[in-house]
Amino acid sequence: MKDDFVSAYRGVLVAGVDEVGRGPLAGDVVAAAVILDPENPIEGLNDSKKLTEKRRDVLFEEIQNKAVSWSVARAGVDEIDTLNILHASMLAMKRAVETLEVSPEHVLVDGNRLPDWAYPAEAVVKGDSRVQAIAAASILAKVTRDREMIALDQTYPGYGFAGHKGYPTKMHMEALDQLGPTPIHRRSFGPVRDKLEQLNLL
Repeated sequence: MKDDFVSAYRGVLVAGVDEVGRGPLAGDVVAAAVILDPENPIEGLNDSKKLTEKRRDVLFEEIQNKAVSWSVARAGVDEIDTLNILHASMLAMKRAVETLEVSPEHVLVDGNRLPDWAYPAEAVVKGDSRVQAIAAASILAKVTRDREMIALDQTYPGYGFAGHKGYPTKMHMEALDQLGPTPIHRRSFGPVRDKLEQLNLL
């Protein structure tokens, strides 16, 4: 993938930012920020959703080894329920940029909105398939979140988190009906809230 977004910024300290996990009924929303090194290119970067799990895992390690700086951050389930998922996603992205060891001079964010921050920044629609740094961030965020959901499958067996990663699949909805919500379910999301109401837990 080659960058096809022309930014107003012409330097090299540009961070790409993306998040994953807006749609699931359970788990954190995870964001990543990456400053790539133009002198140490990474082949095969693309929107994480377009890559196989095996390819993402390889690139995950390569990005961490070759990037000028990278960071992964999150907003937790309680923050999602308190702020709503959009604002929690913005908070996770802000945290990711703020925790970069090398401060960026410019930030490119996937989507059409920017977090509330002081960084010079641009929003890039479909940025994860248009900007290599955003693609790299999407890979770090997705691999991190997927691995966390696989681990949570051991903590909360029976829900299938390792497979659907918290998204509202048929299996997940059936497990929610049979077992009820866990502490990692987002109480503000309709299907979870409905189940809590049925159980008189709200």
